Formats: sequence, C-alpha cells, structure tokens
Amino acid sequence: MALPGQDDRTVPAVVLDGLDRQPLEHTLDTMRTLLDQHGHVIVVCSQAAPGGIERRLRTVRSLLESDRIALFRPDLPPLGIAVLARQLRQLASCDLSPGVLASAGRLLTHYVHAGAVLNSVTRLDRVPVGLRTHAKSWVPGSQFGVIAHPAPQLVRIGPEAALTGPDFGTWMLVAKGQLTSDWVQTSLAPAWQVLGLREAPLPAESAAWWGTSRLVEFCTYLPDLSVLYQLVTSVRQGVCHWCGIDVIGDRCVFCSATAPPLHESPTPTG
Repeated sequence: MALPGQDDRTVPAVVLDGLDRQPLEHTLDTMRTLLDQHGHVIVVCSQAAPGGIERRLRTVRSLLESDRIALFRPDLPPLGIAVLARQLRQLASCDLSPGVLASAGRLLTHYVHAGAVLNSVTRLDRVPVGLRTHAKSWVPGSQFGVIAHPAPQLVRIGPEAALTGPDFGTWMLVAKGQLTSDWVQTSLAPAWQVLGLREAPLPAESAAWWGTSRLVEFCTYLPDLSVLYQLVTSVRQGVCHWCGIDVIGDRCVFCSATAPPLHESPTPTG
C-alpha cells in the first residue's frame, strides 16, 4: 500500500501490483523502465506478501544482471511497511546517494512502533502467545492489544491494559479492519503522548499478517523530513567493498555483500 505524501517533497511511489500473476516479460519491462528513469530502484515488500513475489523480483534482478535493484523486506507489520516506504520516499528528495537511502531503511525501522488490536490471537504466529492467552481468546468479546515491533508485547484490553511505547515524540497512523474498537484513539494514543493521529485504509496483507481480519492496526513514526535526514546523515558512511556504492551499516542492500572483518594489528613480541 502506498500512503499519500507526507509533504510536497515526498517522491511518488510506484506500486508493483500482481508481480506473481503477471507475465515475466511485463515485470521485466516495468523494472527496466524504472531503472532507465531513476538509475536505482528500492523495492519495499512485506514479509506477508506471497513467496512468489520475492522469487519473481529475484528472477528479474538476475535476468537484468543489475546490482541497482534493492529488495528490502523488513520484519514489520504491513502498516509499518507502508510508513517506512513513505519515509524513504521523503528522503529520496534529499541529497542522499542510492546506497545510503537504501541502507536507511534498516536504521529507520528502529524508530517504528507497530501493533494492532485483535479480537483473537488463536492464529497469531508473529508474536509469542501463551496457552492462557489463547484460552482467553475464546471468551466472547475479548480484545487484545499487541505490539509486534520493536519488541513483542501482548495484553488483554481492560481498564488497566497498557503497552510500552516510544520515549520520543511521534505521530500515530491507524487503519481499521472489521473490528469495532476505539481503544487506540481513546487510550493508547494519549498514554503514548503522540503528537498527532491520522487514519489510513487497512493494507491488503494485514489480515494474513495478524491472523484475522477483525483488527485495528496502528503504527507510530517520525513524520518530519528534517529529523529523518538528521538521523540518517549522523550515521557513519562507508563504501561497499564489492560494488563500490556508499552505504551505512555492515551490509550492502544492493549487492548483499557484507563488510569484511576488521583485522587486528598483530601484538608485538619480544
């Protein structure tokens, strides 16, 4: 799902829909056109997407013999994926190199808090669920607050229910599925002291990711481009020893090469 731009500078998204259903030639032509227009392509894909999509993307990358296509599949729920993709689109308007921009995705995931309100956790396999909680899930009217990232949390919603949130100022995005609940807006958002709250449609992969369509998904994020830019540029940059592109972190998102281990200087003897 492509979220609307956060500001006028946000680069438009290209939605690669139905990759596992379209002819391979169509996907090749689409990706070749994007490379010709922009030079590099960063594909942000949910882990809830069908496995055929990743296989298709890797096939296209191999056939095009291109190290200019980065496939990024962070361990975030679908709404968090959409927020992270928009943040990268915001940063794409800045003077960041393709390698640094692609690497920024891993960095920014640490500042995303993503969860949901669920009517049942019986099919939830993304967050550890104890047997007692599973049993409570069968009680009519039960609802659960779940955090999947950055650290798993699960509570049964009641007067004392609380989830640990970010310790820095964020905005919150809420996407409603087939569950009637205002707990996020009336309880969680005030407790987390969010600076603002907006709503979005529920991503198509959310029901599969959370194990139920009766949910309200939410995500907190940093909205300001200046803050995102400062975070990314404050991290030490390096050069990939394999493809020569600028990166942050120890792994190149484009060619997948990892930084070679640092060799310690031999200790003098004598």
